[in-house]
Amino acid sequence: MNIHPQAPIEAPARVAGIALGANLGNRQATLEEAIRHLDGSHGCTVLRVSSWFETEPVGGPAGQPPFLNGALLALTTLQPLDLMANLLRIEASLGRVRKEKDGPRTLDLDLVFLDGLVLDWPDLQLPHPRFPERRFVVAPLAQIAPGWRHPVTGTTITAMLGRLDGMRITNSHPGGELLGTTAVVLGASKGIGKAIAEELARAGAQVICHGRDSTLLEATCRFCRLWGVKSWPICLDLRTPGAALALVNKAEEIGGPADIWVQNAGADILTGDGPGWSLDEKLRSLFEVDARGTLEGCRAVGERMRRRGKGAIITMGWDQADCGMAGDSGQLFGLIKGGVMALTKSLAASLSPEVRVNGVAPGWVRTSWGENASETWQKRAIAETLLGRWGTPSDIAQAVRFLAGPQSGWITGQILRVNGGATR
Repeated sequence: MNIHPQAPIEAPARVAGIALGANLGNRQATLEEAIRHLDGSHGCTVLRVSSWFETEPVGGPAGQPPFLNGALLALTTLQPLDLMANLLRIEASLGRVRKEKDGPRTLDLDLVFLDGLVLDWPDLQLPHPRFPERRFVVAPLAQIAPGWRHPVTGTTITAMLGRLDGMRITNSHPGGELLGTTAVVLGASKGIGKAIAEELARAGAQVICHGRDSTLLEATCRFCRLWGVKSWPICLDLRTPGAALALVNKAEEIGGPADIWVQNAGADILTGDGPGWSLDEKLRSLFEVDARGTLEGCRAVGERMRRRGKGAIITMGWDQADCGMAGDSGQLFGLIKGGVMALTKSLAASLSPEVRVNGVAPGWVRTSWGENASETWQKRAIAETLLGRWGTPSDIAQAVRFLAGPQSGWITGQILRVNGGATR
């Protein structure tokens, strides 16, 4: 398939697979600096990075030192040639000098794939034509995108690695304790919800992603599919009565009965237009989405799970709801999230023993608000946390995976505080 290089390829954002390598200088420091450059450049956000693999050189002059190789996934809005130019600029800025073919180098950045785009241009071919034969590229990618499928051959990254290692993969299922389950994640457009959806996909669940932004939702689904599972978006506003029930019905229509329901959707009163709302407007928004939405959605899906004889529901609370935080936001979130946590325990009692219902109460997590919080808040978050750092969406996602899976089979009616040991 040939596409003219000058013709823009329309897509709001794509997932890029990029291979990294270095065998001169401080290899790991250079690779990590390249990641920072890419993440800080316009139009690129680094989302996942593999382990580092030390490998012997393939081809090129004899006597080269070993390489350190890895791979990353980035979300990019750049056109293919612009992305390649960006990678070349980063190479040059970190000392890459091209003297001989396959010679030693301070840094190598190769664009391996860009979603399922197929290009055959003079200066760029996608997917990279030789990468399926290069174990030092395939092995790192297998850590972070095992289910990515070659758009021409249909071969997954996992199958490519098996072939290179002399093994034939006989099915396309990912490994994981949630294999064969369907998970519905509300509020999966970004932040904690996006991380939860990806973590459950990593565990083998097919994932239905809910949110209000169709573009962001489709990006989340694409990342879920990189783990070799099915994923579908549902764009729906929970602020109206009955919307949560409509979501339960729609999700079942698309992916079958839900085995896991993660009630993560929440109104945002801290960023965007939220800070400018009146107290009544903030309260109404939190009630509609966080309180009524949780009650309607969990009751509806919980009853269906109970009739089927199995299921796990995870709600989203707040670690300071029952100890108190001063200020308008503390009062509002305390009222609503405290209610959600109490509802969680009531649902557990109502739906047992067929359905397990637990809640996660995050502490200081660096979502969009945390990233832009003032220096005062930055210091406060760290000072109040025994582990001395902000939490990440991934920290919360891993707790949800635990509560959704068989490892927590004797746990219900509990609120798991994931807060780094916050002291209040």
